[in-house]
Amino acid sequence: MISSLARLTVRAWAASLLAACALLPLVESTVWLLQAALLLGVQAGVGAAARRVPLARPLTVAAQVVVTLMMLTLMFAREHAIAGLIPGPDALSAFGQLLEQGGQDVNRYAIPAPLSDGIRLMLVGGVLVIGLLVDVLAVTFRSAAPAGLPLLALYSVAAGLTDNGIEWLWFLLAAAGYLMLLLAEGRDRLSQWGRVFAGPARGRVRETPDAPSPAPARFGHRIGAVALGIALVVPLALPAMNGGLLDPNGRGVGAGVGGGGTISAVNPLVSLRDSLNNDDDRTVFSVRTEMENTSDLYLRIVSLDDFDGTTWKPSKRAITQVPEGFPAPAGLGSDVEFTEVGTSVSVAKWYGQTWLPMPYPPSRVSVQGDWRYEPVGMTLVGDHGQDTRGLTYEVRSLDVRPTAEQLAGAPEPPADLVREYTELPDELPSVIHETAREVTAGAQSDYDRAVMLQDWFTLSGGFQYDTQVDVGSGSQAIARFLKEKRGFCVHYSFAMASMARSLGIPARIAVGFAPGSPQADGTISVAMRDAHAWPELYFEGAGWTRFEPTPTRGSTPDYTVPDVQDNGPADPARPSQAVPSDPEETPSRSTDCRADGSDPGSCESESPQAALPVDDDGPKWQAVLLWALAGLLVLALPLSPLLWRTRVRAVRLGGHGRTEEDVAPYVLAAWEELTDTAWDHGIVPDESLTPRGAADRIVRTGGLDGDAAASVRRLAGAVEQVLYAPRPRPAVGLAEDVRRASGALRDSASRGARLRALLAPRSAVRVVWAVSDRWASLRDRLAALRPDWHLPTRQRG
Repeated sequence: MISSLARLTVRAWAASLLAACALLPLVESTVWLLQAALLLGVQAGVGAAARRVPLARPLTVAAQVVVTLMMLTLMFAREHAIAGLIPGPDALSAFGQLLEQGGQDVNRYAIPAPLSDGIRLMLVGGVLVIGLLVDVLAVTFRSAAPAGLPLLALYSVAAGLTDNGIEWLWFLLAAAGYLMLLLAEGRDRLSQWGRVFAGPARGRVRETPDAPSPAPARFGHRIGAVALGIALVVPLALPAMNGGLLDPNGRGVGAGVGGGGTISAVNPLVSLRDSLNNDDDRTVFSVRTEMENTSDLYLRIVSLDDFDGTTWKPSKRAITQVPEGFPAPAGLGSDVEFTEVGTSVSVAKWYGQTWLPMPYPPSRVSVQGDWRYEPVGMTLVGDHGQDTRGLTYEVRSLDVRPTAEQLAGAPEPPADLVREYTELPDELPSVIHETAREVTAGAQSDYDRAVMLQDWFTLSGGFQYDTQVDVGSGSQAIARFLKEKRGFCVHYSFAMASMARSLGIPARIAVGFAPGSPQADGTISVAMRDAHAWPELYFEGAGWTRFEPTPTRGSTPDYTVPDVQDNGPADPARPSQAVPSDPEETPSRSTDCRADGSDPGSCESESPQAALPVDDDGPKWQAVLLWALAGLLVLALPLSPLLWRTRVRAVRLGGHGRTEEDVAPYVLAAWEELTDTAWDHGIVPDESLTPRGAADRIVRTGGLDGDAAASVRRLAGAVEQVLYAPRPRPAVGLAEDVRRASGALRDSASRGARLRALLAPRSAVRVVWAVSDRWASLRDRLAALRPDWHLPTRQRG
């Protein structure tokens, strides 16, 4: 048979490995997990062998550390090690270089990152460190509850690095591993505590290995399973933070067959800065189009029209089935020139976006999969987990070419549209509106104001494009950006759309990809750093019209540029207005799907929204409160035995016992508290003893004398009065007797025993007994209510 210590070792290894699975989405390859499992097994085996010798606990831990370091040396730095195995100064230097490289790779690559040697060392080494802590706590020191802290740390690292949260499967695996470890330790403890712990029928002891588990063990499994189920279900009822635990990517936005339902923002943030700073120039799309001027080929994902002062996000909208042909876009008149063009888009297999990138406005889409249509934004969103990975689809769209004169002479837009798309929060700083009026002073039309705003950002305002800036968030974010005049596309589009709304011009933010780089084969390569955000302003007759306020990014629309035919040098501050003539000499920019609310490789956000980077304003109080409650819950779980004993002690010693009616319950409660305290300090109750005999045993085993011994015997005498006297006398001072005896038991115990009695009291098993008794009672009641369908047999004559 496997010993209890070996069983604990295996469970600790499995718990560490299951928690490490949460790191799998962070990298492309899973080879590192197999390597970590092997090395983790060797590390656990060394600990098991050292404990069997047995070595002292510190020597056991030291042996595991040495072997772990040698294994890492053999795997990552054997060329620099002594005899290829013993780490010397050169090997330690190699480790430092690899870790530095890993840190650079983490900052360089988006998720999922390639498995470089540096990242592999960080993953395998981190799992081994966590596994060593779990093994030391749970097996060497026989305390499984604190082992949950390193497991939680490992899971939290994975959850923190994944922008949209972590999938429920990884949480389930990590929680199941920890629960399995706790149950293994609990079973081991129950097997040592004897018949007192044998469940409701406490006198029975298992006589064979094949006998069923004791009732506490069985109910411990059931309680653990129920707790794990609650942990998975309860987040569904809580306010979502980054989409919630069970649905981090916002899947299932539609209503299934029939095409009903709504889509709404689930609060993933658009963070373009990491994408724009990323050296990994992976291609997201390969595009082939009939459009003549491909510098206008923006692939739009979603529009953000709801502004609360901190973030722009999509409004809640109804979705329908994808129509054969899309209706004409809102506001487009017959006098504005447009042509219908076709565009073919091939998506990289790693790019899993739930919104379909398309040129705007689309008129027809041919795409495989389960997609739904949102009519207001004219966007397609995947239903029930549908995304863009590896798709190739065709889009027919309108190449709308309004003239400056048509935009300048545009009539007033509908009042309801103006009301919806010029709404601004009350706390928006007045400097935004004042700056907008100052910049557009002398303008004769909304078109003139829009062009003056665009030119102020790109030409005359002194702004600099900078992806390293951290402007902040909150109601003062745009005001700070206007003062600092440094930022990237999110800041420029935020500011221009807000300023346009303050002037009464309907505005929203579009998120997607700027034009990519033409290739020699006639296609256009759109890559990670082409991720972009730009404002769209509404003009009656032309509809939603693109503007480009971000310097050196995208292309300035023709209808905003004076019609000058000179061949002078171009203004370097203005975005490019034409496609480079030689595609071979144009380096391919790249883009990241962070423009839509997630990161490459896990771009599955249901409803991307843009937000300025967080600064001094901090998160909203609701999120802080929820995180604080979650932290308190995590802390309360290992402290729950302590909290339960404290509460029970207060209840038992809080009575008076001064009248004949309550003397018996009070005396018996005080006696039970004393015996439980002795139990917590290692003196197991013996139900065969009389109260006087049990008191003598506590005094003798606990080494009590003087007042403490007299208190124990006085309490035993009160119990005998309750059990045998016709009219027991009211008891006084029993609570003080219990406290005096308990203090003496603590003083006579070792430091480890005192800590054990405080944090993991043995008497806490009464909770399991209570649950077992109630379950048995409920089962008996249900059995009594069950109708008897058996008909009486006919008596024979």
